[in-house]
Amino acid sequence: MTNNDIVQKLWNLCDVLRDDGINYSDYVTELVLLLFIKMVHENTEAGTLKEHPLPEGCRWTDLNGKSGINLLNDYKRILLSLSTGKDGEGNRVHDDPLISAIYADAQTRLREPRHLEQMIKTLDQIDWFSAQKDGLGDLYEGLLEKNANETKSGAGQYFTPRALINTMVRCLKPQPGERIQDPAAGTAGFLIAAHEYIKSQTDELYELKDEAKTFQTTQAYIGIELVPGTRRLALMNCLLHGMEGDAEGVVHLGNALGQTGAGLEKADVILANPPFGTSKGGDASITRDDLTYKTSNKQLAFLQHIYRNLKPGGRAAVVLPDNVLFEAGVGTDVRRDLMHKCNLHTLLRLPTGIFYAQGVKTNVLFFTKGSATDKYQEEHCTENVWVYDLRTNMPSFGKRTPFGDQHLKPFEAVYGDSPNGDSERKEGEYSFHSDAIELPEHSDENEGIDPRLAHSRWRCFSRQWIAEHKGDSLDISWLKDSDSVDAANLPEPSVLAGEAMGELVQALGELDSLMRELGAEEADGAEVLFREVMGEVK
Repeated sequence: MTNNDIVQKLWNLCDVLRDDGINYSDYVTELVLLLFIKMVHENTEAGTLKEHPLPEGCRWTDLNGKSGINLLNDYKRILLSLSTGKDGEGNRVHDDPLISAIYADAQTRLREPRHLEQMIKTLDQIDWFSAQKDGLGDLYEGLLEKNANETKSGAGQYFTPRALINTMVRCLKPQPGERIQDPAAGTAGFLIAAHEYIKSQTDELYELKDEAKTFQTTQAYIGIELVPGTRRLALMNCLLHGMEGDAEGVVHLGNALGQTGAGLEKADVILANPPFGTSKGGDASITRDDLTYKTSNKQLAFLQHIYRNLKPGGRAAVVLPDNVLFEAGVGTDVRRDLMHKCNLHTLLRLPTGIFYAQGVKTNVLFFTKGSATDKYQEEHCTENVWVYDLRTNMPSFGKRTPFGDQHLKPFEAVYGDSPNGDSERKEGEYSFHSDAIELPEHSDENEGIDPRLAHSRWRCFSRQWIAEHKGDSLDISWLKDSDSVDAANLPEPSVLAGEAMGELVQALGELDSLMRELGAEEADGAEVLFREVMGEVK
C-alpha cells in the first residue's frame, strides 16, 4: 500500500464523519489529533523514537480495543491531558511544552462513539510497515495536500505547491550549519523541504558529526505562524520529519510583522510565501516600528522584514503577487531599497491557477544580501535582474491540468548551480513553444535586440534600464498572450469566476491601502459597504 493509497483511505473516512456534522477542514484537524498518537506509536514500535514522548495513559494502546461511550470519554480525557499536562485529578502527567503546544485547546467534535471506533479500526488496518518505508512525514503532508486540493477554504490558502517549494529549495541549496527561516510558515513546507534537501546531501545527516546533527534537528530551522490551528499542523509535520526545534518547536506562534518577527536572529536562508492582502488590524496588524517604509500592505511589510533579516551574503526566495512588482508610492520605495541593499538577481513569473487564490498572479523573487562581489556591500547591490516568464501562453493550471516538476525544470537549468544566482548565464530559453509566441507591436523590453531572442522566456535587464524605462517597476513582460482560444483548454467556470473575484478583491485591497495611506475617512465606510454587499465570511 503506497502513501497515496493510505491518504485516500484516510480521506474516505470524512464521508463517515459527515453524520457528526464535520466538514473537510474540521476533519483534517480531527484526524490529525488521533493520527499523531498513532504515528508516535508506530515510530516507537519501529525503534525510530528512543523514548515514547506521550505519557502513560495517553497512548494508542489506551484507545484501541475499546468501544462505546467509554472510548469517547477516554479520548476526551487524553486530549485534555495532552493539552494541559495534567490528568482529571490535577496530577502532572507531562512537562513537554511541545506536546502541550501541539494539543493546545484540542477538543473533539465527535459525538458518536462508533465514528471514533471506526477511525481507530481504520488506522489499525493500514500497512504501517509500508508507510514507514515511504516516510510517515510524507504521508502526513499528502493528507494536508489532499485537503488543500479538495476544500474551498482552510489549508488551500496556505499550501504552496510542492513542486514550487522544491525548486526554490534546490535553487538556494541550503547547507548544514545554516540558519533557515520562514516568517509565514503555514504547515512548514519550506522548512521541511530544506531539511530533506540537506539530508539528501549528507546521507541522511550520517556524514555530519554528532554536534552538527543536533544543530540540524534542534536549531537550524525556525518558522513563525500566526494561526494556532495551522501551527498545530506544522509542529506535527516537523516532528514526523525528525525536526524537533527548541522548547517551542520548530514553528513558533506569533506575528512576524510584530515583535515576534522583530526578535528573530539573522538568517542565512529565508524561504517564504507570505499571506496575500492588506492588514485589517487586530492580532494580524503590522505593529513593527523598525520597518523603514510604513505600509498596510502585508506583502511589502514581509518583504522588508525578509531582506532586513538576512545575514550579509544570506539568500532568499519569496513568493509575491504582481502588485508588489508595480505598486507605486511605498511599493516603489521598497523595491528600490531591496535592489539597493541586495542583489535581486532573478525573478520567476509564475503561471496562474497554481494557488488556492485562483485570480492572484504570483512571482518568485530570488535575492542575496550584498552584491555579487561583496556580501558586505550596502548600496547599489543589484546590477542585473534576470527574468523567466513561465506565465505567458501557459495553460491555466488546476485539477485537470496539474502543475509539476516538469514545468519548472527549464527554469532550474538556466538559474544555474550557484545559489547566489551568479553562475554564468545566457539569454535564450524556448520551452513550451515560446518561439511561436507573438510579440507586442511596440515594446520597450524588445527594443534593439535580436528578434529571435525576443521570443526567449529568459531575459536579462540592467538596473539602469529598470530605472529609466520602468520607473523601478519590476512588472516586466515581453511576450504576448495568444488571442486564440482553445475551448478544450478553458478552465472550469468556477475557476474563471474565482480569477475574476480574486482580481477584483486584489484591486479593492490596493485601493483601500491607498485611501488609508492618504488618510481618507471614507475608507472605513467603503469597507463596511463592501462587506454588506458580499456578506461576512463566517
